[in-house]
Amino acid sequence: MTTDPAPRMDEPSPPPEPALATFEVYVEPKPQGLLRRLITTYRHALGLLAGGLAAHLRDRTPLQRHGIRYRLERLVNGVTRHFVDRDLVGLPFAVQLRRRMEMLGATYVKLGQLLALREDLLPESVTRELANLLDRLPAIPYPRFHELVEKELGRDPFEVFSYIETKPLGSASIGQAHRAGTRDGQAVILKLVKPGIREQLRRDITLLKGVGRLLNWLLPRFQPRRAIEEFSYYILREVDLEIEADNAEVFAANFADDPNVVFPRILRQYSTSSLLCMEFLRGVKPSSEEARQLADADRARVIDTGASVVIRMLYRDGFFHADLHPANVLVLAGPKVGFIDLGQVGRFDEHLRRHLLLYYYCLVIGDAENAARYLTGIARPGPKADPQGFSRDVADISRRWRRHSGDDSSSLGHLILQSVGRGVRYRMYFPVELVLMVKAIVAFESVGRMLEPNLDVAAASQRHLNAVLLHQVNPLRLAREGLQGAPELIDTMVKIPMLISAGLRALEQATARPPENPFAGMRATMFAGFCLVAGAIVAAFEGPPVLWASLFTAAVLLAIRRGK
Repeated sequence: MTTDPAPRMDEPSPPPEPALATFEVYVEPKPQGLLRRLITTYRHALGLLAGGLAAHLRDRTPLQRHGIRYRLERLVNGVTRHFVDRDLVGLPFAVQLRRRMEMLGATYVKLGQLLALREDLLPESVTRELANLLDRLPAIPYPRFHELVEKELGRDPFEVFSYIETKPLGSASIGQAHRAGTRDGQAVILKLVKPGIREQLRRDITLLKGVGRLLNWLLPRFQPRRAIEEFSYYILREVDLEIEADNAEVFAANFADDPNVVFPRILRQYSTSSLLCMEFLRGVKPSSEEARQLADADRARVIDTGASVVIRMLYRDGFFHADLHPANVLVLAGPKVGFIDLGQVGRFDEHLRRHLLLYYYCLVIGDAENAARYLTGIARPGPKADPQGFSRDVADISRRWRRHSGDDSSSLGHLILQSVGRGVRYRMYFPVELVLMVKAIVAFESVGRMLEPNLDVAAASQRHLNAVLLHQVNPLRLAREGLQGAPELIDTMVKIPMLISAGLRALEQATARPPENPFAGMRATMFAGFCLVAGAIVAAFEGPPVLWASLFTAAVLLAIRRGK
């Protein structure tokens, strides 16, 4: 349960030292040139390589400890291990990687947190260790926090707020949040981007992109350049709190028809790109004793609402909370469900959303073959890919899960993650949005089982999936989509006579003398014209590629006719 508000203060005063007892003090990163930061990053990278070699040699079995290669590795390790921190060199490689990311700061902590989700690219031992990256990081001391808020507001914060709690609610790698109250009595949260973080992120991303190009040449199987580009896109959006404010308002609009779903209201007049002022939602965590003591009917209602929200975000709106975990979900009075920390969102285009919906639906109803087919259709095959082998493997995994789906330990989210993780073996790669989708499903399972240990996620999803499918085939919706292409259809139909005339003139000019049979070639010409007309009409609905294909077909037929 959240704590009661701090006593109101008319004037700011420095907090007592114990106020930050649970947080280390945040040290602002000093301005550092690109070259100096490169040297720091390079030093950690070399240390990781040397430490990784030592870990690799330790992991070798007695039967593998022979041969020229092993002796060379031991010789190199004998030299390099003396240049590695003794506290790190004896640790497993995955632990060394996590520790060095923490040492490098916010950029690499966020990168590690994203990589922890990429079981489709990285070994399980690495992703499991990266999941332990710190999420409770050093906090800005209150006087400095007050100073930065004043700078963003352009005035003394106590002209706007009656109190600001001196102890942070949370301190992450990028931002820090404090509870406060406005002069008109509203309880709010103040979220501030830590000083120096934005500049450090941009500098580190510049370096990471260069490293990504190199790693893509050395380790193409793991697609490092693509992973870094995805990370850069999401992290730069996360440090702009105006985008988070926009996200909150989009979510609120999408769920305006559901009174059981709540998103914090944004106070735009007190918000900037580095400061976000939003409504404080009074609720409890799903893991709290208060949530577990809810009546059975209320717990069932919370779970049903959660299933509805996740499925609707993913498969109907295509706009979803990409950082969903139990700490970002609140059980409110009613009972209602609230969602906070909306800085990371994922988006699905229409094509991807449709395929994911059908994939998830097939999993829920137990259709393993079609589930595998839809998942394979989402993947991007790499060099030497084996789509058929991947599809068979995924179908086998889905069938095994179905046989044990009633077990308490079975997880639909982990089934999807395991299936996606097989992609590396078959060189099939997936968009990061798919991994973020799995994170949302795993979060729903985790929250649901806090309230109902025997939760059957497939059964809880079925009704809401049916509703989304019915929405997809709603005649009014299909008609609206058809009308969206009407202007292009009209424009294409207007051009059809011109296109046919131009084709016929080209045919006449290409014919040096009249054919002996006046009807010779008429079939090819008529068929070419039909291809143009049919292609133009279909292209109005399916897009320009179909029109170009039909033009190409007609041109080929006319060329054949000319050759005759």
